[in-house]
Amino acid sequence: MASEYVFAPPAAVSIPVLGQQARFPVHRIYCVGRNYEEHAKEMGFTGREPPFFFMKPADAVVVVDADQSGSIPYPSLTKNLHHEIELVAAIGTGGKNISAADAHKHIFGYAVGLDMTRRDLQGDMKKQGRPWDIGKSFDHSAPIGPIVPVVQAGHIEQAEISVQVGGKDRQRSNVSKLIWNIGETIEHLSAAWELQPGDLIFTGTPEGVAAVVSGDTMVGQIAGLPTLTVRVS
Repeated sequence: MASEYVFAPPAAVSIPVLGQQARFPVHRIYCVGRNYEEHAKEMGFTGREPPFFFMKPADAVVVVDADQSGSIPYPSLTKNLHHEIELVAAIGTGGKNISAADAHKHIFGYAVGLDMTRRDLQGDMKKQGRPWDIGKSFDHSAPIGPIVPVVQAGHIEQAEISVQVGGKDRQRSNVSKLIWNIGETIEHLSAAWELQPGDLIFTGTPEGVAAVVSGDTMVGQIAGLPTLTVRVS
């Protein structure tokens, strides 16, 4: 007998895969905090502190197809919405206690993502010692471009990463400057959670985070991956 529900369940969240008809279904979204040294400094921290994580709901994803422009609404409650450009690793093979040396075997591909942040609300929560959810995990807070399979992504760990707003650089760095590289991040993350196919890992943002307002267009780029263009409406 087919299952019955009290209301229709939502459709699965999925992301296009470059060059393929099949889509990547999203399971969970993990994000790494303060994973570039210069960004850690601009947020008031220094050194190679142990990695820490927060999560976004799968339906925070806003999919932007290759060569297209996406849109997100300016969120409620905030007066200080920040962009954070990030390399996203898409997990294709799950596992627990994965070693950094074996982490590459679990990655399906990579994408360009934006971790949008209600910075004023996040700051208020920090001061009170409370969770960041209201500042990080809101609707439309995870715009993302198509996933590029690993074999097509090139030398992603040495890729330039940047975001422009209004045609001017806001953030520009290199993935090689991650404090905890992709393999190390997966090692730490999989010690705390069993990773599943469909998980996305936002690997951290470089320095230069700043506010955007309605009407601004963000253009995020990581060498070897499709450009992510998102307008704030």
